[in-house]
Amino acid sequence: MAGRGVRGGALHYFRVHPDDWADRIRKARLMGLNTIETYVPWNAHEPRQGEWRADGWLDLGRFLRTVAAEGMHAIVRPGPYICAEWDNGGLPAWLFTDPAVGIRRSEPTFVAAVSDFLRNVLDIVRPLQVTEGGPVLLVQVENEYGAYGDDKDYLAALVEVIRGAGITVPLTTVDQPQDDMLENGSLPGLLKTASFGSRSRERLATLRRHQQTGPLMCSEFWDGWFDSWGTHHHTTPVADSAADLDELLALGASVNLYMFHGGTNFGFTNGANDKGVYQPIVTSYDYDAPLDEAGEPTEKFWAYRDVIAKYATVPELEPVVAAAAPAFTVPFDAAVPLWAVADRLGQWSHSDALPTFDELGHYSGLGLYRTEIDTTEPAVLEFGEVRDRAYVWVGSSRLGVLARDHHESSISLSPSRGTLTVLVEDQGRVDYGPRIGEPKGLVAPVQLNGEQLSRWSVLPLELSSIDPVSEALAADAGDAPERLAGPVFGRAVFELEEPGALFLDTTGWGKGVAWINGFNLGRYWARGPQETLYVPRGVLRVGRNELIVLELESAAEATAAFVSEPRLGHTEV
Repeated sequence: MAGRGVRGGALHYFRVHPDDWADRIRKARLMGLNTIETYVPWNAHEPRQGEWRADGWLDLGRFLRTVAAEGMHAIVRPGPYICAEWDNGGLPAWLFTDPAVGIRRSEPTFVAAVSDFLRNVLDIVRPLQVTEGGPVLLVQVENEYGAYGDDKDYLAALVEVIRGAGITVPLTTVDQPQDDMLENGSLPGLLKTASFGSRSRERLATLRRHQQTGPLMCSEFWDGWFDSWGTHHHTTPVADSAADLDELLALGASVNLYMFHGGTNFGFTNGANDKGVYQPIVTSYDYDAPLDEAGEPTEKFWAYRDVIAKYATVPELEPVVAAAAPAFTVPFDAAVPLWAVADRLGQWSHSDALPTFDELGHYSGLGLYRTEIDTTEPAVLEFGEVRDRAYVWVGSSRLGVLARDHHESSISLSPSRGTLTVLVEDQGRVDYGPRIGEPKGLVAPVQLNGEQLSRWSVLPLELSSIDPVSEALAADAGDAPERLAGPVFGRAVFELEEPGALFLDTTGWGKGVAWINGFNLGRYWARGPQETLYVPRGVLRVGRNELIVLELESAAEATAAFVSEPRLGHTEV
């Protein structure tokens, strides 16, 4: 039975360079899988209400056609909530600017917005269903909804939209195998599936109590885990994980591996958790999956392949392992302080009251806050809340850093008169739990010795294009820095004879963001565990390539190094 069922693996198109989709999908087939599953991130496709995108990295249609070209099926999970350790769980930040909107329930404004989103997605999916000769086998309704709510009217409204959009393939739900979650998270007529990574017999028995007929499926078989900044690199023992998969397939269940290939949280797309302590997710989404972050087979790939071969025919062809990436160093040849280019990266807004980033329509990245202060005695500067990391200056003197993950919200000042500047980094929106959707930036009130500060100027830093910084660095080229004292942009230029994946070594740097040829590789942080940033071959060029970093803290040496393999940090012992 397992040979005839779904043997799927999660592969998020939005975490993988489009030039690499075909390679990753082919490797899934070579491991013995017959299906590729993906989420659809609403906030990436519609970053502002009414501004729909489905091109480039977000070309879901192209991705699904690539799946079909490899002779595989597809499962589409459009949410609207996806979790996935993705910023805000995939929900657009603009949804939360109206406090009347009822998130993930049958509130009319939310349902209307979700309906528009789903119709846009399903216009792409509809002609690619198996019933139309395409690859799409299943479409999921919501995502682990039983862990969040029990609004059956909301689920019914989603089903009505999906069916009304011409989706005729079976609809599924997924929940953890607990009685209350399985009951609350689905509807009659939908195929219930479960998410787990061990104890398959017990958990399938729980699922069968709620799905009394039809196939049983673990639609999220957790084969690894994600990392947060400041923790260790998570791995699962290969032998144990393979044995768990063996047990699941021996029971005749269908399976979808979460993840087959994790990819990368490029740019500012990482999510965060907050169960009392805020923990932002790292840039790598390697997940200890069968394919590593760079798309190379791991020990787990081969172990899973052997297990699957007991239940289905596995292709004889094996994937070719890539040669090690080139290792080299290159000096930074220019540096420009953030202050020198800030005005080119956005427009200042001015208000008496303190706005959040969200109130200014700024939904990711960094921003500057300024106001004037005058105190003739030692003082305490207090913030209502910092979301998520704030660098504080008076004039040109840096006072310190306030970190949300340390629950810091106040800092002391000597007698001061001048401009108070606060550089705030949104380190990623919470993707699970009650703090989803909270606004970013500084949260009022801001008080100096108990008196509220007003007359704020705020500059959201628009870093979707780094061209203004590149131009400023080009003008400064030739004055090579010896070190980087943040906040500062630095540049290094290097030549390639042939593009191939690279690994940028960030050890020795403090905290910041890196771009290559204008493409945002994501965040780095000395806190670890991650020590390299993955550079897809598709962003590199034959000849001249430009690396730009925004170092927020400090780098003792102004040198960039590329190493031969990824370094994702130490595992727990």
